[in-house]
Amino acid sequence: MSDTLPVPDTRVLAVASHVVSGYVGNKIAVFVLQSLGCDVAALNTVQFSNHTGYKQWKGTRVSAQEIMELYEGLKQSYLDDFDMMLSGYIPGAEAVNTVGQIGRELKQKAAETPGKFFWVLDPVMGDNGRLYVSEEVVPAYKKLLHDADLILPNQFEAELLSECKIHDMDSLHKAIQAMHDKYRVPHIVITSVNLEAPDHPPSHLSVVGSSMTSTGKARFFKIVFPSIDCYFSGTGDMFGALMVIRMREAVYNANGSLRNTASWLSDDSVSAVDLPLARAAEKVLASMHEVLSKTCEGMRGVVDRTLTEMRPQDRANDTKVHLVKSKAAELQLNKRNRRVLKSAYLLFLFESICEYPRGILIHIPYQPSLVP
Repeated sequence: MSDTLPVPDTRVLAVASHVVSGYVGNKIAVFVLQSLGCDVAALNTVQFSNHTGYKQWKGTRVSAQEIMELYEGLKQSYLDDFDMMLSGYIPGAEAVNTVGQIGRELKQKAAETPGKFFWVLDPVMGDNGRLYVSEEVVPAYKKLLHDADLILPNQFEAELLSECKIHDMDSLHKAIQAMHDKYRVPHIVITSVNLEAPDHPPSHLSVVGSSMTSTGKARFFKIVFPSIDCYFSGTGDMFGALMVIRMREAVYNANGSLRNTASWLSDDSVSAVDLPLARAAEKVLASMHEVLSKTCEGMRGVVDRTLTEMRPQDRANDTKVHLVKSKAAELQLNKRNRRVLKSAYLLFLFESICEYPRGILIHIPYQPSLVP
């Protein structure tokens, strides 16, 4: 495997949660970004012993004031020279507003040099029809979208932000276009879309994305990939970190002027399947599929080893067993898996979704290729 890094020198501000054990939030983002050659400044929004999926943890949330103080500390020492920003879980509406202030300030700082700064925002609010933040966080995130360059909502979060119920591809199309229209957000990727479609294979999920044209019209693409019958934690955080790298890589591999274009928006003549966003998503999913497969393969061993060490009465305790399963669901990310992050064999069905005047959606298959 080549040691060539996919992006030029890149300094990233990563704003997300932190756990002592496991891989979620900045714990996974820093590992991924550093493994692929980025210089990362991690601004942690919580400090927990483990992620909250265990249903028990120790630690504290960082206040909005503390978040701003940490950022001001970077500024006063000339450490705010960031090329990109990745924002994930933020505890509370006030803290969301503060992170938005930081993002806007960094964008304004680079305003005279289009393309110099790029903000990837994961609007962490909930999943599977349920909020796991307070309701006041939703409007706070809506205010941030006007300034972000790329947003990464899951299907439920996309419904909240677009105010469109997603139940099929047509309503998904409307939700993405609504977010382009309402917030003028240039790039959107909706993760883990689970919709029934005539051409959608069983036991598969899809990622649907768009980069808007100069007139705000969506350019859709869809990547269908096999689902893995396991529960994982930290997948959204890993997706976001990989998108930071792969989006920058795809832009730098495109024509020379794109990197100097505001929000890295491709010319209107670029088709959906040729968008840097689509190329980036391909590589992200390929790497993630490998990591998740390895994690799933190792789950049984983690469960068996931990159960063996437990007292017999604890093995019959549902709460204790849940803790063991949560431990097994931690992503297997370590030095041995860096190879998976750096190289990706693209195995997924990649489709362009083209809109015709009558609103008909047709899917054009695209054959992925081997990438370094």
